Amino acid sequence: MSIKIGILGYGNLGRGVECAIRQNPDMELAAVFTRRNPKEVSILTKTAKVCHVEEAAEWKDKIDVMILCGGSATDLPKQSPEFVKMFNIVDSFDTHANIPEHFANVDEAAKQGGRVGIISVGWDPGMFSLNRMYANAILPEGKDYTFWGKGVSQGHSDAIRRISGVKNAKQYTIPVESALEAVRKGENPELTTRQKHTRECFVVLEEGADAARVENEIKTMPNYFADYDTTVHFITEEELQKNHSGIPHGGFVLRSGKTGWQEENSHLIEYSIKLDSNPEFTSCVIVAYARAAYRLYTEGHTGCKTVFDIAPAYLSAKDGAELRASML
Repeated sequence: MSIKIGILGYGNLGRGVECAIRQNPDMELAAVFTRRNPKEVSILTKTAKVCHVEEAAEWKDKIDVMILCGGSATDLPKQSPEFVKMFNIVDSFDTHANIPEHFANVDEAAKQGGRVGIISVGWDPGMFSLNRMYANAILPEGKDYTFWGKGVSQGHSDAIRRISGVKNAKQYTIPVESALEAVRKGENPELTTRQKHTRECFVVLEEGADAARVENEIKTMPNYFADYDTTVHFITEEELQKNHSGIPHGGFVLRSGKTGWQEENSHLIEYSIKLDSNPEFTSCVIVAYARAAYRLYTEGHTGCKTVFDIAPAYLSAKDGAELRASML
């Protein structure tokens, strides 16, 4: 039996999820839910339906997992607790500072509905989170370092686009190369947020918008830009489409640690990714965790989960015997 998936929101992430489902034979896309006019939304999966978001409740017993593809700034804090009362869900909530609050809200709603909600799934939070946890467990004496980019942050770009007067925007996160090299050399530097990354924004304004106000709102936005050296460029829509149409990203998770009775030996764990398409890779991670959500639900679990709570085998379409024979 195929796991029936619903997609809420059909932007870059929603389209990526649709493509990822096609690569997983044990899944099928049942429906896409949108706030737009469904007749104006064209999807690639001919067997799936496009419905208005207000019709979602009618699909309560027809969908095994609903994947929420909205933004973390305003969509997911409302949508995840709402929809987990009706569906098993997976979201990609990525405002790190607010994850504990989001977890509590989704956990309460999921238990009310008897469902499973897996939050903050992607590569960071997500795969990077797992690598930080594994490295901490393996090298308890050490320091963690995470660098993102260079690449387009979907969440940060979305946050800029929510500002009044902004027509379109792309934001690049850029590691400070000297800081990254110091970590790789085992120097264990003490780095502030500002010393690790810079942020570069390319913004298209609505006609008549106040550029100075928009720039100030970007640079002072808490959790997104306030703690970074941020450069804002105002450009035309044509320039944005010509020079910034892609959505690449990447990054590094490192832990530098010591072992031995006198802690005489040094070790460096490094995990890195380089992505042509941030949303398509994120979608692939989300779809794997949708499989886990379905399996947990069928076993009788309820409540909110994160990547820390889920055994790796729950992500794979292979059974335990296949995994032991081919990957262990």
